[in-house]
Amino acid sequence: MMAPPSSASLVRCLYRLTAPNPRFIRHSYCQPQCRPISTQGDALAGVRILDLTRIVAGPYCTMILGDLGAEVIKVERPIEGDECRKWGPPFIGDTNESCYFVAMNRNKKSICVDMKSSGGKQILFDLALQSDVLVENYVPGKLDEMGLGYEDFRAVAPHLIYCSVTGYGPNGPYSKRPGYDVIAASFGGLLHITGPPDGEPCKVGVALTDIMTGLYAHGAIMAALLQRSKTGIGQKIDANLLSTQVAALINIGSNFLNGGVESKRNGTSHPSIVPYEALKTKDNCYITIGTGSDKQFVDLCHRFELPNIANDERFVSNKLRVKHREILMQILKDRFYSKTRDEWLELLEGASFPYGPVNSIGDVFRDPHIRATEAVKSVDHPIAGKIKLVAPAVQYSYAINKIRLPPPTLGQHTQEILQDVLGYSSEKIENLKKTGAVA
Repeated sequence: MMAPPSSASLVRCLYRLTAPNPRFIRHSYCQPQCRPISTQGDALAGVRILDLTRIVAGPYCTMILGDLGAEVIKVERPIEGDECRKWGPPFIGDTNESCYFVAMNRNKKSICVDMKSSGGKQILFDLALQSDVLVENYVPGKLDEMGLGYEDFRAVAPHLIYCSVTGYGPNGPYSKRPGYDVIAASFGGLLHITGPPDGEPCKVGVALTDIMTGLYAHGAIMAALLQRSKTGIGQKIDANLLSTQVAALINIGSNFLNGGVESKRNGTSHPSIVPYEALKTKDNCYITIGTGSDKQFVDLCHRFELPNIANDERFVSNKLRVKHREILMQILKDRFYSKTRDEWLELLEGASFPYGPVNSIGDVFRDPHIRATEAVKSVDHPIAGKIKLVAPAVQYSYAINKIRLPPPTLGQHTQEILQDVLGYSSEKIENLKKTGAVA
């Protein structure tokens, strides 16, 4: 039995039926032969994403939407494609498929379009008519210059949700600058508060600001889809790296704004909670421990075989422990250094306070919990063969959140999209290829 269309698809369909613009065409759900949805459990089944993004933040956003069942059409430049296709080594085996690219581009179909050509622009407009969301991450104004800005698409497809992911947003003195993760993390204060107290600023080990921006954009798109299901109106969304990073300062930002406290680098320690940091073991490994309450601190003291510390008047409350941080932490560090990593992990088993080893990446993927939760999935790639991908992080009781398609090869689905989504004739497709509008 065929599943019903999603609310987003119905809204798109009804809008097109009533829109006065003759360029609007009926969505496939309005046709006599309805296109079946893969499963009722796909939360975004019937939602189509036109993905003009590259690198990390934008592709991460659209990947999450694809995990939830949206059809994601990734538009890439002919020959070159997404820049991070070339970001290696490492590459997978002896292929040119970069590990970087495959990490953020599953559940997508790739079409190569020359966006500067008249034929290429028309393809994008035609795809917009058949899509719910467009996501792009060009420097503000760049697509406007090409005739592919928000107003250009709105004139063609008013139902479209148009999401721009940029470095600094559309306004302000930095708006025209290109934005990269570590630059936004620098501007936004993250590097200033990351690293050892007496050391240089440290970059976080992954592109965290990019990832957070992708998550913000994904949430904004979901909200806009929900709103459109009630109003039938599309809109423009602006998400940017710097605003995301400043918002992510949370308590550190509040400490300055409301307490006048300028934060500094604290290594692995926490400015407002003690103890809360990584401690070194006898075999030169690290385990991070944290006590968020006085009761948890008492438990820690007993497991450290330091019961007298729990009753020391200098340490009986978190406020006092913060005040006497250096004295307390030296006692705990000396004690922790007396045993190995495995010995401490055995002693800490069942503790009321959180703790965890500082794992290498290899340790992470060998961890029994990661294995038990099947956090890594294998898929068949058309060039690289079997590859491994980290599975979506969120589970639903009903909705399906999974890897459906391997990351696409460059232009893998050009013919399919032009033929099946846009209904172009074979002759038209060949002409587009000859003129270089597609590849």
